[in-house]
Amino acid sequence: MYWYWIAGIVVVIVFLMGIRVVRPTHRALIERMGKYHHFGRPGFHWVIPVVDRLIQINVTEQMVDAQPQEIITNDNLNARVDAQVYFKVKDDEENVKNSQYSVNNYKIQIVNLARTTLRNIIGTMTLKSANSERNKINTELLSTLSQETQSWGMEIVRTELKEIDPPKDVQETMNKVVKAENEKIASLGYADAVERQADGEKRSEIKKAEGIKQAKILAAEGEAEAIRLVNEAANTYFVGNAQLLRKLEALEKSLRDNAKIVVPAGSDLINIIGDMAGIVPVPTRKSESGK
Repeated sequence: MYWYWIAGIVVVIVFLMGIRVVRPTHRALIERMGKYHHFGRPGFHWVIPVVDRLIQINVTEQMVDAQPQEIITNDNLNARVDAQVYFKVKDDEENVKNSQYSVNNYKIQIVNLARTTLRNIIGTMTLKSANSERNKINTELLSTLSQETQSWGMEIVRTELKEIDPPKDVQETMNKVVKAENEKIASLGYADAVERQADGEKRSEIKKAEGIKQAKILAAEGEAEAIRLVNEAANTYFVGNAQLLRKLEALEKSLRDNAKIVVPAGSDLINIIGDMAGIVPVPTRKSESGK
């Protein structure tokens, strides 16, 4: 009876030791005596302790840093380059097996492959073109890694070039060039603004001069119209009386100076002066003798 209890306890212990749980983010490979036995999906699994081995593989997206490295560009400058690679192991049985049996430590292999590929790509480019064509470098790096890792049972999701830093002295020179370019652009912008302001002031002065010119033209046209009306009135009311008009002008001037004048009786000038003063004309002797 005592041996039954011992056997039962051993069986329970062995059963508990063989319990394995695979999370949804992982897939499992179960090996028996060092040889692949079967594929484990998420959930409960039991393996024979000591005899079986369960290896869990993460199938979610992961990231590895290619680590900074010095790369000599095509124009013989040392550039400090760093990149990141995003990948994931495909979750089917064949690809999970390949990630373990076709490559030794796929994370380290991806890093080494990425570093080598970056040296090959950037080594054919100048430092300036490498900085301006980051998308091209990312595309070529992604394409190369995808082709080289096809047998590793994984998918290269994307690659990101983190930095391409030139040597310190080159960086200082580039900063000076950029600063000079910015100052040049600012100077051109200021000159353009001043030119626009001067052009606006010029147009304003032209419009002002045109206004003054138009006002003078209108004033001259008004004076001309006034003279025309006076001439028409003179032609209408004083035709044939030019001599009499001159007498009136002489009379007006004399009266202005308080001078005494003698007007002959019976003169038409008396009647005109009377008309101007609102007095009835004085009858002449001829008219009196006719009564």
